[in-house]
Amino acid sequence: MTTTRRNFIKSMAATTAGVAVGGVAKGMSPKSYKKVIGANDKMQLAIAGLGRRYGAFIDPIKRKESNVELRYLCDVMDSSLEKAGERCKKSLGYKSKLEKDVRKVLEDKDVDAIFIATPDHWHAPGTVMACQAGKHVYVEKPCSHNMFENEILVAAQQKYNKVIQMGNQQRSSAQSQDIIKQIRNGVIGDAYKGLAFYSNSRPVCPNPKKAAVPTGLDWDLFQGPSPRKEYMHDTWNYNWHWYGWDFGTAELGNNATHELDVARWALGLTYPSKVYVEAAKRNFKEDGWEMYDTMEATFEFDNGKAIVWDGKSRNAFKTYGAGRGTIIFGTEGTVWMDRGRYELYDRTGKKIKDSKSASQEAGTALGGGGDLTTRHAQNFFNAVRGKEELTSPISEGTISQSMVHYGNIAYRIGKGFEVDSKTGRIFDREAMELWGRTYEPGWEPKI
Repeated sequence: MTTTRRNFIKSMAATTAGVAVGGVAKGMSPKSYKKVIGANDKMQLAIAGLGRRYGAFIDPIKRKESNVELRYLCDVMDSSLEKAGERCKKSLGYKSKLEKDVRKVLEDKDVDAIFIATPDHWHAPGTVMACQAGKHVYVEKPCSHNMFENEILVAAQQKYNKVIQMGNQQRSSAQSQDIIKQIRNGVIGDAYKGLAFYSNSRPVCPNPKKAAVPTGLDWDLFQGPSPRKEYMHDTWNYNWHWYGWDFGTAELGNNATHELDVARWALGLTYPSKVYVEAAKRNFKEDGWEMYDTMEATFEFDNGKAIVWDGKSRNAFKTYGAGRGTIIFGTEGTVWMDRGRYELYDRTGKKIKDSKSASQEAGTALGGGGDLTTRHAQNFFNAVRGKEELTSPISEGTISQSMVHYGNIAYRIGKGFEVDSKTGRIFDREAMELWGRTYEPGWEPKI
């Protein structure tokens, strides 16, 4: 049975009094976190999910100032475990334990924190399990698979008092922090619109067909919280993103998460009041890709401001001069920004400043990684030790994640809808049917 918002609130009321619904929660100061290690103790870390993303964490882990030991590598595929084990041993100079079942990793009381870089459907349930086991969590984007999971993430953070950092690493960009502060201080007048964009040339996606489970893959563990089904060819290795909604969150969850977050951050917004999309599958129409590959989504806010998403997964034309980024329009000027730099223009379109950053963070390349991820991870380590504020606490990350879910819901039901801008609730009953999802019995995330 699909988890609805009403059922969630009823089941949580007895144990999470005072938790704000819809992902709104006050940030916590470093001193308020329940720390498990001292400032000078070596942090024992695990990474769950050894696909294209885990390599970005090696640099922050091996840095002396991080004072971290990678105790576990965890993945449901033998070959991924073995490959990552060799790579990390070569980079770090020691051997980490290899484990297929994340539940066994979480049973180890010596583990202080875990990075979750699994497929999307594991992010929130895995984070909740980790908090219950006393671990701090760095959870990759998207932090949740649906709106129900947004709520339970915030509830878990508050109940178990753990540090949860969302992996939207542009929040740790000094250049982005600088220009957003300037925007908030009026450098472009009244900032009224954000345009978030992404263009890529993703190729033909194989048509899924029934196949034997690949050698070394624990298909049951891969599915985890998702209802069980037969294995389909090429699912486990990245294409789970495009094969329906069991595991992935489409391109909105895969990439729009970043730029929508930056736009909302720059404009100082929370929940929209209206959402509508125009989206379709427009490329390679006979291939295995099951959802939209092209979308324009519009989010209107009560104060007359708006955020627009222009996503083209399989058309790499650089409409706005780059493969991804965010443009903020104001009454007196415009800011163009991406992960590496920003450009400031006056109202006539004259460039008046270019940050010319030396950032090396990847853009549209699979896996990404770079100096922003390193800073973001080190911020997480320092927050666990009580030395810094998180740059992207889960109470903030889930609000941005809501925009992703609203856009996907509007696409799936074929219409826009209104939202309670104070709570994040959707007024449309059909849309609310997709507030949560059906879980495999026994795998439902619970507080």
